Amino acid sequence: MSDRSNTRPARAGAVLRAGAALSLLVALGGCAQFGKMFKDEDADEGQPVEAIYERAHRSLENGNWSGAEQSYKRLVAQYPYGSYTEQALIETAYAQYKAGKHDEAISSIDRFIRTYPTHKNIAYLYYLRGLTNSSRDAVFLQKVWRLDASRRDLATPMQAHNDFQIVVDRYPNSRYAADARERMGQLRDMFARHELETALYYLRRDAYVAAAERARYLLDTYPQSSHQADAIATLAAAYTGLGNEALATSARNQLQQAAPNHPYLAGNWPDYPNNLRKLNPFAGEKSALDND
Repeated sequence: MSDRSNTRPARAGAVLRAGAALSLLVALGGCAQFGKMFKDEDADEGQPVEAIYERAHRSLENGNWSGAEQSYKRLVAQYPYGSYTEQALIETAYAQYKAGKHDEAISSIDRFIRTYPTHKNIAYLYYLRGLTNSSRDAVFLQKVWRLDASRRDLATPMQAHNDFQIVVDRYPNSRYAADARERMGQLRDMFARHELETALYYLRRDAYVAAAERARYLLDTYPQSSHQADAIATLAAAYTGLGNEALATSARNQLQQAAPNHPYLAGNWPDYPNNLRKLNPFAGEKSALDND
């Protein structure tokens, strides 16, 4: 008859030894990771500024935004002055922008502009600030639910427009001026659409005076926008609702000349989304302009 009492401690000991071995492997793995992290940091310690910059720039070119940012920061810590440092600060802001760290990018850009207001690349910094402000509201929900930026708060797009305006006005001969001007046009279209969405909101609720005022503001403030014809159609609808046939006829005639195929003239505009759509949380936002 076997004595099982002798086998139990042996088995427990084996389990304990296996567990200890596993713990050792985990610890060694952790040490390896920490060692790699410190090795990466030590790789820049005491190195020439050119070598640190090249390492950081390679990370940037490879899309390793975090690695580039950390290397640039170590460069600046060791070499706080000089042309490499200035370029590292610029590229740090770019890496933060590409990584979606918009607040940090804006902070880096503003600090650079305050420190080097006459830098040869200052036009690029204003341009980069415009890009950052243009995209800082493109958060996860906007990408997933396809929310229309024109229907959100326009504070940062307005700031982006101001940034691009600085590039166009102060540095018209820079390589960034043409693109800044094009982006300004896109932003102005967004602002015009915002006014139009507001006007249609009032129109749907029979607030005809408010609708007409917002449409008129759009026409006066954002001439040549892609929403000109819709604004005129809104005026015609608002004046019709107010019973002012003279102004309604004038607006319809103006629309006939500007956009003879506009759906308002056929009685098919605005095409508001039905109420059932609002009850569907997966439908995303839709406005009367989505079918234009």
